[in-house]
Amino acid sequence: MPGITVGVDGSETSYRALEWAMKEAGLRQVRLNVLAVNEVAANQWTGHPMVTPEDEAETEQARSWTEESISKIAGQLGGAQPSSISVRAMNGFSAEELIKASADSDLVVVGQRGHGRFAPLVGSTSTKVVHHAKSPVVVVPSDK
Repeated sequence: MPGITVGVDGSETSYRALEWAMKEAGLRQVRLNVLAVNEVAANQWTGHPMVTPEDEAETEQARSWTEESISKIAGQLGGAQPSSISVRAMNGFSAEELIKASADSDLVVVGQRGHGRFAPLVGSTSTKVVHHAKSPVVVVPSDK
């Protein structure tokens, strides 16, 4: 996925990260890859994601929120738009999926802190991504 990859979770901070990434992709005229990861629990024995039927519904909500947000931001951007935009909604671990995506990305964008199950731990996803990504990372602050 060459281009810019951004992670979103439906929070205000991830909306800001998406907005920043769309502007940057528009300026660079590159592809924007949007990952909407529904954070799920880990299996205590294997450490792999445990997906329930309810998680599938949440993933579809994440996809819908992401597509609506992209449309709204695109309408505000005007001229400079990314060359293309792809959206992937999935169940899993946000940091892990963003780190995997960083191997093929020119840049990864994350919000400083989201609203996942571990939101009180300030920036756990962004901290992991910054420390383990294979490409440069931009962390968009929670306050403008």
